[in-house]
Formats: sequence, structure tokens, C-alpha cells
Amino acid sequence: MSAWRGLLREFPDLLPSVPDASVVTLLEGNTPLIPAPALAGRIAPGLEVYLKFEGMNPTGSFKDRGMTVAVSRAHASGAKVVLCASTGNTSASAAAYAARAGLRCAVVIPDGQIALGKLAQAMVHGARVLAVRGNFDRALELVRELGEEGAAVVVNSINPDRIEGQKTIAFEIVRQLGGRVPDVHALPVGNAGNITATWKGYLERSARDGGGTPRMMGFQAEGAAPIVRGARVLEPKTLATAIKIGNPASWAGALDARDRSRGLIDMVSDDEIVAAYRALADLEGVFVEPASAAGVAGLLKLGPTGALEGARTAVCTLTGHGLKDPERAVQVSPKVETVGADVAELRRALLG
Repeated sequence: MSAWRGLLREFPDLLPSVPDASVVTLLEGNTPLIPAPALAGRIAPGLEVYLKFEGMNPTGSFKDRGMTVAVSRAHASGAKVVLCASTGNTSASAAAYAARAGLRCAVVIPDGQIALGKLAQAMVHGARVLAVRGNFDRALELVRELGEEGAAVVVNSINPDRIEGQKTIAFEIVRQLGGRVPDVHALPVGNAGNITATWKGYLERSARDGGGTPRMMGFQAEGAAPIVRGARVLEPKTLATAIKIGNPASWAGALDARDRSRGLIDMVSDDEIVAAYRALADLEGVFVEPASAAGVAGLLKLGPTGALEGARTAVCTLTGHGLKDPERAVQVSPKVETVGADVAELRRALLG
């Protein structure tokens, strides 16, 4: 079997054309689809659950799928600078791919609202990081304005090249399921580019190969749920910083995915997100950042209601690795115990 070559070379018929010399790749994609039988047992009887672990991408999140296309296209066009607003993962991905391409990268983040692991990634890759006194929505407004001036290529999901790259997840999932299309696909919703792109991928795959599409089920954090509430949230609040967004750029795309797939967009509390986050680690050995667990939290919430009745297979996108936000893991886990350097004391502590 040939070695994986990154999304632009693996899916040339699906993605915008890029000259081979301009392809910027870190060999993103081809992430594992992990069976989750213990978790499935908590959701609904007879349901198969699979975890599409996007934390295994090169910078630790699903953002790399779109970034390889956006930065490659920027490079091919002769751009010198890429720019993004970010709650963290976009900044890490943009900085890494810009570094790979030899481009400058500027990142605008909401001051004090980004996990340290993500900020460290952007900084180590040489990005210029600017913190604005405001939330993500204001940061994106500022970035849009600069992009319209032509000062840099904006690589947020408002860039259609990002959506094109992210749609490849649908093709991978069906291939990994041996040609089966899942009945349900659950995922977190923040800026809503991911649900928009994933649905686009399923539609294109179905048009090309047949086999239908899944019901798309997106979940926002209760304190940052503008789509569910039907109005912009001026001051979003949630511990799941990756989806702490009050005015999603791809709002219309998320509604289209929900309506055309006969799916739903619901919200989950921070407590439900943390419970799902812990369950992924405790039951399946999968360590994700908190926002990644929102889709799983949603299925755990829906299972007892009968909303999943008739579904045989569900896929959950886990958007980012747990090492993105190690502080949260420490906060919700049992504390480290200290014992003396004595075998008898260690035996008593371990075995009672």
C-alpha cells in the first residue's frame, strides 16, 4: 500500500487545483475511526458508535484539513501573509502551515480566552500573535476588515478553501466503514464551518457514489448557543473555549445541514460536556479537548429520549486532542498523591 501523501494529493478530484510545487502539506487527514462499544452502551441499545479522532492531525485538530488547501492556494497565488482570528486551533494550524510554506502568519485572539497549549503552538511556529480586548466574534470582524483591504489572505472558515478541505472527512469515514454511510453524524458547533463542510462532503460523495447521507446532529455549548436560541450571543460563556462563539460565520451553512439532513442542532451544558470528556477518557482511552466532547455529550443526552431510534451507526467527530488544554484535564481528574520512597508505604497506598 502506498504511503499517505496528504489531502491535496490523495483527493485531487475533490479539491481545488493547486500546482504540485505549491502544495503545502504536513500529511494531514487519514485520521483513525475508532469503535467505541463502551460509550455506545451508554447511549442506546444496539447502536454502533465510532469516533473520528481529528486530534491525530499534525497540529492536533481538524483545522489542518482546511488549512492545507487554504495555505496552498495562498502560496500559489503569491501571497506573503496569512491572517486569522482564532479561539486557538485555527491559529495553531495556520501558523504551522504558514511556516511550512515560508509565509508570514498573523493571529488575532481574544485576550485571555485561549487554551495555553494552542497559544504555545502558534507562538513556536513563529506567528505574530495579537490579543484583542474583546471576544472571538470581534476578533473575526477585525480580521475580515483587514482581509477586505487586501493586506493578507484570511484563512478562517469564511475562506471557501477551508470548507473544501474539511469536507474530505466524509469521504474518509465512508471508506473506513467499508462503504457504509453512518445513520447519524454528531459534532460540536462553534463557528459552524465543520458541520457545513462535513455535510458538503456527504452530499458530494452521495452524488458521486450513491448511498445516501446521514442525519447531521450539531451541538453548541449552552452558554454559547446562538443557532439554538435564534439570536447572536453577545457574551458567550463556556469552558469549551473552541466553541465559545456567539455569532458563527457559517450559521447559514449549519442550518442548511440540519434541515436538509433532517437532523438537529441542540445545546449541551458545560457539566454534560465534562461528563462526556471524562467518559471518552475513562471508557475508551481517548483524550480530547473539552469542545471535542460536545457531540458525544449530545448523543448521551439524546439516547434516552428515543431521538436516535432506528439509527444503527453513529459517528462522532472529535475535533481536537486533549493536550490542547491540559489544564482542564488536571482540574477534573483525581489529584496526584504523594507517598514516601518506601516499598511498604507504596504497597499500602496501591493495594490497601
